[in-house]
Amino acid sequence: MLVRMKTLFRTLLYLALMVWLGAEIFFPIVAATTFGVLQPNTHTAGAIVGQLLRILHGMGLVSGMVALALLALAPAWGLYKPRTVLAPMILLIAMIASTVYSQFAVIPAMELDRIAAGGAIDAADAANPSRIHFEKLHKHSEFVEEAILLLGLATVVLVAWAETEKS
Repeated sequence: MLVRMKTLFRTLLYLALMVWLGAEIFFPIVAATTFGVLQPNTHTAGAIVGQLLRILHGMGLVSGMVALALLALAPAWGLYKPRTVLAPMILLIAMIASTVYSQFAVIPAMELDRIAAGGAIDAADAANPSRIHFEKLHKHSEFVEEAILLLGLATVVLVAWAETEKS
């Protein structure tokens, strides 16, 4: 029974990490394809990609909370030593915080800029302050997503290391 619980635990932990990181890796490909296919209509492409980003963030928050809870319980279940789960838990908290920041601060600010620029950001003059701010936030959003991906990869490495340091 204990072996099955450990197997279930690891399966859920790895699945949560795979779902989040897989989506983070796949998202830029989907975004680039969407903008490529809808090239003349970047407003529609942006709306689609924005919605997909919201879905990605929802998946990330659920996956992150599952992984964080499992790692928090792992030492009590005798799966990992307490010191080996601390670093991956800190990284997961940083990933979750970055996702929350992007979802609830950056994206709404970009939406306000888009509306202030007249609805379609590409139709606004390049010198329009709302467009300039939107593009700055867009670059910032890309940086945040890249940071989440790198933190996730580091988390996977640390969880693998925790496997080698079992109690």
